[in-house]
Amino acid sequence: MLEALITSKTRIKLLLKFFLNSKNTGYLRSLEPEFGESTNAIRLELNRFEEAGLLHSNFQNKKKIFRANTGHPLFPELQNLLMKHVGLDEIVERVITQLGKLEEVYLVGELAKGNDSDTIDLWFMGEELDEVYLESLTKKAEKFIKRKLRYTIVNHDELKSLIANKAKSEVLLLWKS
Repeated sequence: MLEALITSKTRIKLLLKFFLNSKNTGYLRSLEPEFGESTNAIRLELNRFEEAGLLHSNFQNKKKIFRANTGHPLFPELQNLLMKHVGLDEIVERVITQLGKLEEVYLVGELAKGNDSDTIDLWFMGEELDEVYLESLTKKAEKFIKRKLRYTIVNHDELKSLIANKAKSEVLLLWKS
């Protein structure tokens, strides 16, 4: 869907990188191997986003580090659009209503880092969650969103341990009761 509106693959990759998880940062040379694109193409798009006020930058050790401008008026809309593009909005909405005592849902893995992926990794934190329902819903959702879904059900203590072993940019809170 997004590819029909935005024809630049580099622009889509940058949107996913910075706007799906606003904690993500990056600099030009780090984005080149991550995106598999030329530095010139990435530089042009970074400059466009910065000029539009969608990205902030600062220098650290002679590197220009970019991050999303969460104060920009379009930030929430861009983030919602990307959630829909990836299919996360649909997954969370369907799961929440019938799963049980769900307290939090986290996105982890490549998508949380802002890298497009065919696999969506989720952590569900709660009590007495209906795993049979979750498994059936996962199969239905995979057909609908055309991505593989992997999930882990955790309690409070397990979640703390898992989060402690991940970088902040690798864990994104999607929903909280």
